[in-house]
Amino acid sequence: MDTATIHRRRWLILAVLSVSVFLVVVDNTIVNVALPTLNRELGASVSQLQWIVDAYSLVFAGLLLAAGGLGDRWGRKGAMQVGLVIFGATSALGAFATSSGQLILARGAMGVGAALVFPATLAILTNVFTEPSERAKAIGAWSAVSGLAVAFGPVTGGFLLEHFWWGSVFLVNVPIAIGALIAGAYLLPSSRDPEAHRFDVPGMLLSIAAIGLLVFTVIEGPRWGWTSTSTLLGFAGAAVLLATFVVWELRSDHPLIDVRVFRIARFSAAAGAISVAFFALFGFIFLVTQYFQFVKGYSTLSAGLHTLPFAVFAGITAPLGARFALRWGPRRVVSTGLFVMAAGLLLASTMDASSAYWGPIIVSMALLAIGLSLVTAPATEAVMASLPKEKAGAGAAVNDTTRELGGTLGVAVVGSVFASVYGPKIGEFLAQYPVPAEAVSAAKESVAAALSVAQQAPAALQASFTDAAASAFVRGMSLGSLVAAAVAFLGGVAAAVFLPGRLDEEDVVELTAMGDLPGFGDLVGERG
Repeated sequence: MDTATIHRRRWLILAVLSVSVFLVVVDNTIVNVALPTLNRELGASVSQLQWIVDAYSLVFAGLLLAAGGLGDRWGRKGAMQVGLVIFGATSALGAFATSSGQLILARGAMGVGAALVFPATLAILTNVFTEPSERAKAIGAWSAVSGLAVAFGPVTGGFLLEHFWWGSVFLVNVPIAIGALIAGAYLLPSSRDPEAHRFDVPGMLLSIAAIGLLVFTVIEGPRWGWTSTSTLLGFAGAAVLLATFVVWELRSDHPLIDVRVFRIARFSAAAGAISVAFFALFGFIFLVTQYFQFVKGYSTLSAGLHTLPFAVFAGITAPLGARFALRWGPRRVVSTGLFVMAAGLLLASTMDASSAYWGPIIVSMALLAIGLSLVTAPATEAVMASLPKEKAGAGAAVNDTTRELGGTLGVAVVGSVFASVYGPKIGEFLAQYPVPAEAVSAAKESVAAALSVAQQAPAALQASFTDAAASAFVRGMSLGSLVAAAVAFLGGVAAAVFLPGRLDEEDVVELTAMGDLPGFGDLVGERG
C-alpha cells in the first residue's frame, strides 16, 4: 500500500484499530458482572472466580513484550490478524465451557490473541499517523476507546446476562472479531522494523517467565499471604528473572527491546503513570460492580447500566487529555489526572449501603473517568514519541504491559485489602449464631455465599444477616478504595517530579547517547 493511500485511509484505519482494541480491552471487565452468575451456574469457587478474571490478564500481560517484538519483526498487520483469529475462536470455546476449569483455560487462550492484537494496534497507528499533532489526536481517540471499553464491559455484560445465558458474554466477541478481521485485511497497511534481525528467543522466554511469575505471584499473594514463603519466593524469582532479562538485553546484538530506552525520563515516567492509573481503575471496577449487585441489590443489567456514567465522562474528556498535553505538557496534565483519580477514590471510600447514586457514587465515577482521560492519552503519547516508528511495536508492548500489570495489581491488592476486612467482619457476626462452620467459611470468602446464608436463616433474622453482609462489604470496600487513592496520589507526585514537561535537553542527550541504535540517530535529528 503506497503512502498516499495510507494517508487517505488513515481515519478508516484508526476505526479498525479502535474496534480491535475495544474488543480485547472490554474482556478485562465484561466478565466481572458475570461472576455471581458463574458462581451459581458453574459452581465456581472464590479462587476459580478470581482465575476466570485473572487467567486472561496473566497470559495477556506475560506475552505482550514478546508479541510486540514479533510484530516488529514479522509484520504488525499479520500479528494483529492472527491475534483476532485466536481471540475469536477461543471466545467461542469459552462460551460453551461446561466447567470452571474449561473456562479458565479458554480465558488464558484468549489472552494469547489479545497479546498479539493490542500492541499491534498502537504500533500501526504510530506508523500511519506520522505528523505529531495528528498522531496525538489519534492516540487520544485510541486511548478514549480503550478507556470506554473498560467502562462498557459491565454494561455489555449486564445486558447480555439479562437477556441470554452466561456464555453470551464471550460469544459476542466472535462477530466483532470477524468484522475487524475482514476490514483489517482490506484497510490495514503492512509495517515492520526494516532493520530487524533474528528474533531474540532467549529474551522472549525471559520476558514471559519474569512477567508471568510476577503476575502469578500478585494474583496468588492474597491467598498465600503477602508475607508467606511462597509469595516472597515468587517476588524474588520474578526479580531475578527480570534482572537476567535486562542483562541479556544489554548484551544482545539483537534485543527484543533495548532496555536503555528506560533512561529516557518521559518514557519510564509515562509508563509508570499508566500503570498507576490502571491499578486504581481496575481496583475500583472490581469493587463497584459487586457493590451494585450485593449491596445495592441491582440486577446484572442494572449494575452495568449504573456504571455507564463512567463511560460518558470518559468519552467526553478523553480527547481533551491530548489537547491539554499539547498546550501545557504531559507533566501537568498527567499528574493532575492522577490527583483527580485519587480524589474520586477518596470519595468512593465514604460510600455505604445508603449512599445516593446521584451523589457520591456518580461523582466518584466522574472523577475517575476524567482523571483517567487526563492520564492515558498524554502518557501514551509520551511513551510512543520517545521512540522511532521502527520500534513502535516494542514501545507499544511496554505501554500495554505496564497497563496490564497495573490493572492486575489493582485487582489483586485492592481485592486482598477488601478481603482482609470483609472476612473477619462477617465471621465475627456469624459467630454469634449457630451457623455451620462450612457456611461460615464460605461466607467469609464470598459475599454471594454470605447472602445465601442469610436467605437460609430464620425469617426474623434474614434482614440482620443481609445488613451484616452489606456492612462488612462496605467496610472492606472503604479500605480498598483508600489504598487505591493513596497509590494514585503517590503516582501523581511521582509524575509531577519525574515526567518532563516537554522534550528538553536532557531527553536529547539521552537519545544522542543511543545514537548507535538503529533509527535513533534519525529521531535525534527530527527532535533535536
